[in-house]
Amino acid sequence: MSDASKILGISAFYHDSAACLVVDGEIIAAAQEERFTRVKHDYNFPVNAARYCLKEAGITAEQLDYVGFYDKPLLKFDRLLETYLDYAPSGFPSFLKAMPLWMKEKLWMPDLIRIEMAKANGVEDERAAKKARKKFEWKLLFGDHHESHAASAFYPSPFEEAAILTIDGVGEWATSSIGIGKGNEINLLKELRFPNSLGLLYSAFTYYTGFRVNSGEYKVMGLAPYGEPKYVALIKDKLAEVRDDGSIRMNHEYFSYSQGLRMTNRAFDRIFGSKPRRPESKITQREMDLARSIQVITEEALLKMVTHAHRETGLKKLCMAGGVALNCVANGRILREGPFEDIWIQPAAGDAGGAIGVALAIWHRYLGNARVSAESTGTWRSGTGVSPGVHAKDAGANGLPPYVDGMKGSYLGPRDSVEEIEAFLQSRNLPYKKYSREQLPQVVADLLAAEKVIGLHQGRMEFGPRALGARSIIGDARSASMQSVMNLKIKYRESFRPFAPSVLREHVADWFDLNYDSPYMMLVADVAPGHRRQMTEEEKQLWGIEKLNIKRSEIPAVTHVDYSARIQTVRRETNPLYWEIIEAFRQKTGCPVIVNTSFNVRGEPIVCTPEDSYRCFMRTEMDFLVLENCVLDKKDQPEFAEKTDWRKEFRLD
Repeated sequence: MSDASKILGISAFYHDSAACLVVDGEIIAAAQEERFTRVKHDYNFPVNAARYCLKEAGITAEQLDYVGFYDKPLLKFDRLLETYLDYAPSGFPSFLKAMPLWMKEKLWMPDLIRIEMAKANGVEDERAAKKARKKFEWKLLFGDHHESHAASAFYPSPFEEAAILTIDGVGEWATSSIGIGKGNEINLLKELRFPNSLGLLYSAFTYYTGFRVNSGEYKVMGLAPYGEPKYVALIKDKLAEVRDDGSIRMNHEYFSYSQGLRMTNRAFDRIFGSKPRRPESKITQREMDLARSIQVITEEALLKMVTHAHRETGLKKLCMAGGVALNCVANGRILREGPFEDIWIQPAAGDAGGAIGVALAIWHRYLGNARVSAESTGTWRSGTGVSPGVHAKDAGANGLPPYVDGMKGSYLGPRDSVEEIEAFLQSRNLPYKKYSREQLPQVVADLLAAEKVIGLHQGRMEFGPRALGARSIIGDARSASMQSVMNLKIKYRESFRPFAPSVLREHVADWFDLNYDSPYMMLVADVAPGHRRQMTEEEKQLWGIEKLNIKRSEIPAVTHVDYSARIQTVRRETNPLYWEIIEAFRQKTGCPVIVNTSFNVRGEPIVCTPEDSYRCFMRTEMDFLVLENCVLDKKDQPEFAEKTDWRKEFRLD
């Protein structure tokens, strides 16, 4: 690897910091800092993630050729100063809070990055790290925030050319952009600028409904089906104009994010009749209706954006990134109702994915290296309208169109060998049973069929916010009690939150209104009518949270109150063991669908190491833990005692 071009991408200092190593255009490793520090959404420089990436490739920091940072701090500083001047003196408290960090660190970013990279290289002492930074010969480059998002969306996608849409809160100035990717080139054509932002509008409602900004937006999305869109007209009349091209024009009389420390202000409170919901207080019908209303607005804006992008580019395929691209309900509508034939969404669509984007942008745009897409080599073909076993011309042996992309299933994090896992278990005298690789799928399938809840730790850890079968908690989707058990006894989170299904790609069209690859849990579709349960007239009259415990389908644990599900399709070639577990479950039960949720409790990052997984397993009411091919039964484990209450360890999200 010494002659290869080695590029480390870095995202940091806002939220979800991450590192990614690209070698000769291939993503070798990527991880978020939170997985190592156990601080959710950790925004600090990703020292541990960078150290992991270097270790995975067997290199040191001195051997890097380039280090790329995902945005331009000086342009962000320019926005901060200009915004303060626009809103002075009301923005002074926010200005005072931000300035010390900028003056101490962010304006000296080149030096800071080199010092932190010295620490990632093993130099622990601050003074020694400052000396060691001078030895690095690699070139440091800074990308534009939305160009990093665009690069993360297009370059790993399977497409030869595509329109690109990026949508988030704000980068330097841009809050969304439209562009074109072709070959190794990316060109951004248009952008919407701060303070007008679809992402910040959604975050304002996240804040107002009592959830954490940059963390709880997915809760608003999950809460929306319980409500009615009663505030849509009010939002359009008072707060935001949604234009024909999908751009947002916001009335800033009602928002304080430009100059204050809150998202909304008293004028916002007045039009909705009260102050923001206090976090952790009871969720009322009002919050449900607010969630539904802002979700309706968001879907409308996004559908208009993609229609405009299609009109501007004339292309048939779309790539998406940015935090708003994690709104998988809207994504499902874009696939079903939008003008594009195919869409691909970066699985780490938020800021973490910027580390991937800037590294690939350096390889392709700065260095001018060619890009070979999966589409051009025939290893990807469109799955639109394909029926399993029918599309013989373009399909593989399993009757499916071929699918490859540059993210490798997003399995880009660390893994542990069986030997390392056994050494950990034996060092703690923890009882376990070891099975062969051939035996394991049937063993796990039998436990699932017995309605046991299982922590699954296998293969390389996922990159991005979704657990995809490597660090997952899994269960029987047919169980009527599984959603409640998992929410209240295992995840320790709000009862309204739905769980996602993992389904064999070969069978997704039989169970859902979707016949398309969704490997990264980025698309929502409805349960197929043939698997739904007919509701009684009394049940149809239920309102709000009363809808929660009604069985709606043959797979109630993954069926939301509006019959929808956030789908992960599983292919054997991408994650063989996970596919074989689900296939063994299908052969036993006739159902190719299981529950998949992230392996963590509320407020905790997804587990990384065997020790993380064992600790989470023992803190919750999971029944079994699978560490590669070692299976642990909760009933056999020694008493687990901790000196402090672990529920106080994590800040609730």
